[in-house]
Order: sequence, then structure tokens, then C-alpha cells
Amino acid sequence: MTEGNILGQLIRFALPLLLGNLFQQLYNMVDTWVIGQTGDNAAYAAVGNVGPVTNIMVGFFVGFSTGAGVVISQYFGKKDFEMVKKAVHTAVAVTGILCVVFTAVGVLMTPTVLRLMLHVDPADPASMNVYYPAKRYLTIYFAGISGLLLYNIGAGILRAVGDSTRPFIFLCVSTATNIVLDIVFVFLFDWGVTGVGLATVTSQFASAVFAAVTLLRTDGCVKVKPSALRIDGPILGKLVTVGLPAGLQTALTAFSNVFVQSYISGADGVQEINMSAWTTYSKVDAVIFLPLQSLALSVTTFVGQNLGRKNVERARKGCFTAYFMALTCTVGLIVPIWLFAPYIAPFFNSSPDVVERAVMLLRFITPFALCSCANQIFSGAMRGAGNSTAPMIIMLSNFVGMRQIYLFVMTRFISNALLPIGMGYPFGWLCCMITTLVYYRFFFSYTGKKLV
Repeated sequence: MTEGNILGQLIRFALPLLLGNLFQQLYNMVDTWVIGQTGDNAAYAAVGNVGPVTNIMVGFFVGFSTGAGVVISQYFGKKDFEMVKKAVHTAVAVTGILCVVFTAVGVLMTPTVLRLMLHVDPADPASMNVYYPAKRYLTIYFAGISGLLLYNIGAGILRAVGDSTRPFIFLCVSTATNIVLDIVFVFLFDWGVTGVGLATVTSQFASAVFAAVTLLRTDGCVKVKPSALRIDGPILGKLVTVGLPAGLQTALTAFSNVFVQSYISGADGVQEINMSAWTTYSKVDAVIFLPLQSLALSVTTFVGQNLGRKNVERARKGCFTAYFMALTCTVGLIVPIWLFAPYIAPFFNSSPDVVERAVMLLRFITPFALCSCANQIFSGAMRGAGNSTAPMIIMLSNFVGMRQIYLFVMTRFISNALLPIGMGYPFGWLCCMITTLVYYRFFFSYTGKKLV
């Protein structure tokens, strides 16, 4: 990515990422769609609203894998292939340890986090309707989380050296597996939430196997040799320096979203309807963010490789090219979603009360996704330059701090209705956009000469 047309290279690199992210998003989207067709609103809300819980740890690991990708891409840009090998083996070895830790912590923390999020009262059977299926789904999910971690680190390594095609192919196969198993387990075997969870875990392990076999059999500097798996101290320090801020940012943001979900579940006193409507909105909203996430990962790799070659101006141009691409893609998705929201919402859940509230959320909240173009792209560029601390502080202060202040003031003094609570998300995006642009313009430097 250090030579040639910038726009063309970003498109070629981002397109497999976009399609891959789309297929990855289909995991949970298919799960919620299948459950939505059963007519069980409690199960639908349970499967659709566990994202903040899973992202507490998954988001932390994605930050670590991002750090690994940045370090590997910079060494690869310098053509220092021995250091690439050390970074690859260190990243894989650490992932093996985290698989054990995350499985145990995830299973153990599930009941406590769900009680916090769902206002559970054992004396009130109605409050437990969503809790039990959510607990069952999450327990299965975390028991099989190793597949997701192994796939992500394998895909991150391949993308760092410019290969975003094979990770996409792995996701295509695993997503197809997930769809087939969802249909068989839920519609044929009538396993409900349990079937959805087993389908997801099985599919994630399929993608992990593909990634592992590729790294074991490939030629070149990213080939993994089991006998060479060890943790290199200095390399680990670099992975943590770059990846830990991004991981903490995602994990803490996800944890704060547990509180947001708590506000949503308590809005208007109709928990199942609100959470079902939010589930529908969040599935559509996630599609809007797919191009942003793909371009952000692309610009991180692009900047990392070009700075490895000391090509500062090309790195800067790549960042702004990606930003305008993000704006164009986001507008192209927001307009049809706003226009056709009444026809999109029933696809997931046809309950009239759920559809009415979901359409309201889609039309009022989705236009603010434009604010996230700056948040995602410029933060990705900073991480590619090795500065993960500033994006972490900026996003945490806005997505956690400002958003929680907004929700506290809104629910205590203004309104406890669903839409005003849901607007806490765009409020955080807007504040983050302003802060990110100010920092990037006046304090950040690709050469490290400013305050970073």
C-alpha cells in the first residue's frame, strides 16, 4: 500500500473488509431474525440486546489484534521480516492464553452483568422473561469464544500484510454455516435460543480453523510454526502500547452501553417492547457502520505501512481520501433507510408496537451516523501512526462520560421515553466528532513533532 493510486488501493483493501464485516454482522443478524420469526419477543430482545455484554471482552481483544496489526504492518512496510515473524508468534501465543481467560471470565460475569442491564427482580416474574434466554445465549457464546478470538487474530495478521481476501472467504463459509445451523436448530429441532447460540459458536470455530490452517501452511514471514510460539517481551510491549488503549476504549464503551441498555429497558415501563424495538434499530444501524469500520481498518494499515516507509504525505492523503469515501458511503445508506424504514423494520419483528418504535428510532437517530465518519477514520489514522492513547481518551470521554451525563440528566429531569433516551447515542457521536477534529487539526502530527 506504499505505492500506486490511493483511492484504488483503499477500495481494493476495504472491499473485502466490508464484505467480511457484513458477513460477520450476519452472525447476530441472522440469529435475531430467526428468533424474531418465532413470535417470542422476550427471546428476540434477549438475543438482540446482548451486544454490549459480548463487546466488553470481544472489543478488548479486537483492540489487541488492532495493535498487533499496526506493529506487523509497520515492520512489513520496513521489510523487516524477522521482526514480522516475532510479532506474529507473540500475538498468537498471547491469544492462546486469552482464550482460556476470556472463556472463564465471560461465563462467570454473565449473570451479574445481565442483572445490571435488565433491572432483574427475582420477586417479579415479568422482569425475568428476557433474563433467562439472554443468560442461556451468553453462556453458550462465552463458552465458545475461543473460535472468535482465534479467527480475529489470524485475520488481523493476514490483513496487516495486505491480504484481506482470505479472511473474507473464511467468513463467507462460516456465515453460510451459521445460517444453515440456525434454520436447522430453531425451525427443525425447536431449540430456540440454545440453538441460535450453538449455531453461532460452531460457525465461529469454523472460521478459526480456516485462519489457523492458513497461517500454519502459508509461505513467508507470517507463517506460524508451533515450535516458535513464544512471547517476545519488547514486541509484547509494542502490541500493548498500541492495542491496549483501543481495547480499553472499546471494552469500557461496551460496559457503559450496558447502562444505556438499562435505561432503554426501563423506558416507559414496557421492557420487552422497548428492547425489541431497539434490537431492530441496532441491527439496521450496524449496517450503516460497516463501511466506516472497514475504511477505518484500511486507513490504519495504510498509514502504518506508509509511515514505516517514512512516506508521511502519502499517509496524510490516504486519511482524507478515506474520510470522503466514508461520508459518501454513509449518505448512500442513510437515505434509503430513512425512506423505507416502515418496510425494513417488520423484516426482523412484525409486532405492530415493535415496528412503530423501531421506525421512530431509525428515522431520528440514523442521520447522526455522519458524525461517526470523522470519529472512525481519523482515529484509525492516529492508531496507524502508533498513537492509540488520544483516540481512546477522546472516545471514552464522549461515548462514556458525555453520554452518561446526558442520560442521567434526561431521565431524571426531562423525559424517560424511549426516543430521548436513544438520542444519547448521537449526542455522544456529535461530541466525539468535534473533539476528534479539534485534536487532529491542532495537536496530532504524523511525525510526532506535536503534542501526541
